[in-house]
Amino acid sequence: MKVLIATDKPFAAEAKSGIRDVVEKAGFELVLLEKYTEKRQLLDAVANADAAIIRSDIFDKEVLDAAKNMKIVVRAGAGFDNIDLEAATANNICVMNTPGQNANAVAELALGLAVYAVRNFYNGTSGTELMGKRLGIHAYGNVGRNVARIAKGFGMEVYAYDPFLAAEAIEKEGVKAVASAEDLYTACRFVSLHIPATAETKNSVNYALLGRMPENALLINTARKEVISEAEIVKLMEDRKDFRYVTDIMPGNHAEMTEKFAGRYFSTPKKTGAQTAEANTNAGIAAANQIVDFIKNGNERFRLNK
Repeated sequence: MKVLIATDKPFAAEAKSGIRDVVEKAGFELVLLEKYTEKRQLLDAVANADAAIIRSDIFDKEVLDAAKNMKIVVRAGAGFDNIDLEAATANNICVMNTPGQNANAVAELALGLAVYAVRNFYNGTSGTELMGKRLGIHAYGNVGRNVARIAKGFGMEVYAYDPFLAAEAIEKEGVKAVASAEDLYTACRFVSLHIPATAETKNSVNYALLGRMPENALLINTARKEVISEAEIVKLMEDRKDFRYVTDIMPGNHAEMTEKFAGRYFSTPKKTGAQTAEANTNAGIAAANQIVDFIKNGNERFRLNK
């Protein structure tokens, strides 16, 4: 049984060591493809692999069709829009992610971005504090729960909206549940986005929704850039000089945003929410354990495709 680690951005040494330990203790062989520069290298590597661990690497139809022996692909992380689920199903390949393994890392970054913004990007002028302010969490999954935990430590009032969770499940954790996204944005000066990029959510964070936010609003995005309507957030920030936006996913109109909204907009150079040593190791080892459990026991707990 051959397990392939296919990572354009390699795992940390500690993570690779942990993955190797899990894979080899199971009696499987571990193969590495790191920092590859051409798709052909990936196509060749998947051709005789039985399982694969990836990060943000693109597993499209061409790659999955080439993986003739592949039984399972695990994305070491939460997002999985880099994998063609339909093609995987057509090739009888199980696709999983590792939910929750990098949740704390992303949550810490979200609150770090919030502090950076309310302190005026550390430009030496007087800013404001988070304590006592209302934070809205848009999607209350693993990351959202960790954001709530940390925000309560700052003394913030935490609200959440998640159409897939009962209000009771949210409120039992000391978070105020609201009935709609519109209610969340109306109530909260700060909103942290944690929704996935789906057909329903793409461009859903738009002028009408953001325009509901109170004065001196701050939007924090550590989710996906596709959920933001980039043209409409530009229009909103032109109309509202009090609105600020910080993100871990550089938008397509980054140059325009930087030029027009200096002091009110910030993007990290690349997506770094899960880029901590701990998250890197946790997600990689979780992926390895899920592969072993699937191959040996048929456990499909985190299966994403039908």
